[in-house]
Amino acid sequence: MPLRQLVVGAMVSALVAWLLWSLLYNSYLGEYWIWPLLLLTPESWLGTMAFVWSSYIYYAIVGGGIAIFFGRLGGWPELLRRVWGSLRGPGGVTVDGTVTRVPTPAPEADPARWVQMRADGAFEVADRLSEELHGGLMSDLDYARIDHAWRSGRARTEITREVLAQGAAACVHGSGQRDIPTRTARHDLVLRQVRIGAAVDSPRNPYRFRTVGVALDPAVLGTSALVVGPPDAAARVVRPVLESACLQALAGQAAVVAVTSAGAGAPRDAAFDVVLRAGDPESAYGLDLYGGTDDVDEASGIFAEALVGDLAEAGELRRATMAVAQLIGPWRALHDRFPGIPQLRDLLDDDAARADLRASLDERGLSAQVRELNAFERRSAGPGGPAEGLATRVALLDRPAFEGFLVEPAAGGGVADGAFSLRLLDRPVRVRIDLPERVHAEASRILARLVIAQFTARMSSRRDTSVFALLALEDAVHTITPNSLRGLQQLRTRNAGVLLNLRSLSDVPEHVREHLLSSVGVRMALSGVSPWDAQYFASAWGTEWVETEAVTHRQVRADEPMTKVMHGLRKIVTGKHVTTQSVTVSRQERQRWSASDLANELQPGQAVISMTAVTGDRTPPLLTELGG
Repeated sequence: MPLRQLVVGAMVSALVAWLLWSLLYNSYLGEYWIWPLLLLTPESWLGTMAFVWSSYIYYAIVGGGIAIFFGRLGGWPELLRRVWGSLRGPGGVTVDGTVTRVPTPAPEADPARWVQMRADGAFEVADRLSEELHGGLMSDLDYARIDHAWRSGRARTEITREVLAQGAAACVHGSGQRDIPTRTARHDLVLRQVRIGAAVDSPRNPYRFRTVGVALDPAVLGTSALVVGPPDAAARVVRPVLESACLQALAGQAAVVAVTSAGAGAPRDAAFDVVLRAGDPESAYGLDLYGGTDDVDEASGIFAEALVGDLAEAGELRRATMAVAQLIGPWRALHDRFPGIPQLRDLLDDDAARADLRASLDERGLSAQVRELNAFERRSAGPGGPAEGLATRVALLDRPAFEGFLVEPAAGGGVADGAFSLRLLDRPVRVRIDLPERVHAEASRILARLVIAQFTARMSSRRDTSVFALLALEDAVHTITPNSLRGLQQLRTRNAGVLLNLRSLSDVPEHVREHLLSSVGVRMALSGVSPWDAQYFASAWGTEWVETEAVTHRQVRADEPMTKVMHGLRKIVTGKHVTTQSVTVSRQERQRWSASDLANELQPGQAVISMTAVTGDRTPPLLTELGG
């Protein structure tokens, strides 16, 4: 209940109680209320002090009864609880009306005193860091980095030596950076959260969520996120998430790979350790073509997913995977490494190249690999074979613009010099991959699918899950496939997640749109979403039971002459017939958000967001003001 309404109700009830007591005490309502006193008092007490004291006790009982009745009626207990809570200290009133007080932490529990270090006996280290903190020489990132290093089980002797020598600069990231160049969002690095907005104070939101901050952290992003809306609105979500991931990487807690369109919407180059620019001959790094794997089946599955994963036919992907395996397997057996793009294109297009490979395999006595190569030629000889489609897609990557970007593995399966492999995501690294979406649209989509396939394959098989790994795709157009969605669902238990940004769900094949919404735990529909996209979100968020009131007005017809006269006078004064009102309350099942509401009611800068954590905790769809 609002405080003003509560105070007014308490004052009115107190005034009525005082008026009733005054009327009783001054006998304006008669003396019947004193009869119990007269009946229970012995006659020998009349005129004595005993009668006077018994009268006062009786008055107190009656007055107390009146006070209790009108006090509860006017909400006096609730008002006193709020007043007492404000006098005791900082706190708030919960939904059920109880006052919660935030206790002042004891000095020994102050985080600024580095409680864990003192509990472990490192008093000298804690004192040095406290001096740095109170002296203004330590940032929130320094605190999070050093605290994480101490709690993560790293060699504490080394940490102690670094802290005593360098203070707040101890345990610094491999890049030597202690912060990113700019921050555009509010970050809590201790809780690992980034604020993206606030729930609107609107009846559309449940009461307990109104005006609360909305933030994302690894526990939520670990279920993967889908953002659908115009690019300007999506930047209010994608940019803060990338900033948070880069900050957590500097704290040793996360690894991030951002796939962008020529760097648009992402932090600057200085915020990343590795920047890969596809189509730029001056790019200092290239991408490991097979993601660091040395297994033929896994490598063929990753590469085939990148090439033809967007095709609607599921059998096409299986045929392509088998065809790629039948080519790269013999090549690897002969050269102790997987082929690069030029060699793979020759094997797909050139019969002479396959003949040379077969001859070399025969010389080595690798008959099993020869049979694989023969099987590929038999499958490709007939119409509709997989070789033609694969060759067309590979040709898009075998262009002068991409020369040196897709790097084949070194001999023995290692990572070649100048190549970045996604198997390095077990350490806190910040990577940005810029794709030439405007110039080479189809090739950029193949590369984006390649990154997703490598990421999901690597994360699903990694053993060390101490570092949270995030893959953020600024534009996921034609990159989401049924196979990639199956990979997303495996990331929840591997401390990894994917952030997908789409302008519209029409950029996703129709047969995977519902599967996409069911595979991610965070769904965001931004203002400007189309009615067709809104239908999918409305279906995903489901329905809820609501109570509705139907008010019916019925005209009262009078039978008595006097009543007719009164009704006539009332109609002359009010201009309305005399009616009775009946209220019918019913429970109905309605959509939480309808497609029409999502498409037409969202104001610029607003979004409807639902979140699910890896623990299973979830929120209903909340109307959120982004950036609030």
